[in-house]
Amino acid sequence: MIYITGDMHGDFSRFHDVKKAHIKKGDTLIICGDFGFLWEGSKKEEATLKKIGKLPYQVLFVDGSHENHKLLLSYPETDFAGDRARNLSGSLYLLRRGGIYTIEEKTIFAFGGGVSTDENASRNNEDYLLPSAEEIERASHLLAEHGDKVDFIVTHDAPVRLQRSVDLEDADHLDHLHTFLEEVSKTITFKQWYCGKYHLNRKIPPRYHMLFTDVVKVE
Repeated sequence: MIYITGDMHGDFSRFHDVKKAHIKKGDTLIICGDFGFLWEGSKKEEATLKKIGKLPYQVLFVDGSHENHKLLLSYPETDFAGDRARNLSGSLYLLRRGGIYTIEEKTIFAFGGGVSTDENASRNNEDYLLPSAEEIERASHLLAEHGDKVDFIVTHDAPVRLQRSVDLEDADHLDHLHTFLEEVSKTITFKQWYCGKYHLNRKIPPRYHMLFTDVVKVE
């Protein structure tokens, strides 16, 4: 089974919540950005990554707006589930922006990134927070190759319609990532869309899920 949750911000106790969701050996957990366990590359952080990589289920995540992107991108990229991903340790992977992965016979479009409201975080990562034109173009081409259809979409940020539906202040501060995600929401056929960032646990009918601490099973 595949389970999805929201931002973790380096809080290992969140994996206890995942366990309570009855995740089993061989299952998959996907985190909607702000993984947050890697900041300095210290031995303590590496030990935590190894601990996560040894969990009985695989852990995947898209990058968020509170990450050390430069360190994340220093990990080796490898073939994974029909696309490419960065292996941090064991069964722990960072999914690339615009990747389409096949997991348990389900296709999942992943796209991380997003601007932080924390000025310090944005200043330190300004070159990495928003997708490049090349990343958006590659994602668009890959979606076209899949017939503009996937089973599920996992992002950190949200399309414009989702922000406005829950009356978020950020809806007045849009950038090219929001524009791209909005276009995806209009042109791509999908069953469910999951995102993080806004620290909300809310289902927006018929197909959108804003996640923070909730752990939901993909069906």
